[in-house]
Amino acid sequence: MAQYFDNVDLKSEIRKFSTSVLGKDFSFFTDNGVFCKEHLDFGTRLLLENIPWEEVKGKILDVGCGYGPIGIIASKITGQAQAVTMCDVNKRALHLAERNISENQTEGIVLESNCYENIFDTFDTIITNPPIRAGKKVVYEILLGAKKHLTSLGTLFLVIHKDQGAKSVLKELEKEYHVEVLKKNKGFFVIKCKIR
Repeated sequence: MAQYFDNVDLKSEIRKFSTSVLGKDFSFFTDNGVFCKEHLDFGTRLLLENIPWEEVKGKILDVGCGYGPIGIIASKITGQAQAVTMCDVNKRALHLAERNISENQTEGIVLESNCYENIFDTFDTIITNPPIRAGKKVVYEILLGAKKHLTSLGTLFLVIHKDQGAKSVLKELEKEYHVEVLKKNKGFFVIKCKIR
């Protein structure tokens, strides 16, 4: 649980890894206390590789950004670096996200925010690999709360595993959105949600 909250007392051990997504190369600094510090996790990769990027225009929000892979990769793929905002509750993750923006020669806004607490704008696209270990309440706050922060034609993209409640999450999402499962692989669901 430490990775989701203030972990300034956790010993720092910064490392760096490189990866390629959709034909583009990236390098990321990570540290103790952030999610999947050794490599780009399978769920995030699956999400990024199955978003229909030609549909992604305007302002983008990465909720629960961690060290920044979703927001940074989105900015490179779309060419909309200045339109990307990334938020997280973890101060160490936010510091890494800012460092990784520079490392990958892109731009973006990094904000400390518990879910949407400090998000006051609306976005055309919200993307998230929600922090399952933070608990069901936080996950639902991110997924269902997105509706208030999307433009009228906005889209939410997310990834979730069947063992983490994907089917029950789908049922809840369908109450608020038009829902489409874009991809299933190794138990992960990549989901697209449009406001009803």
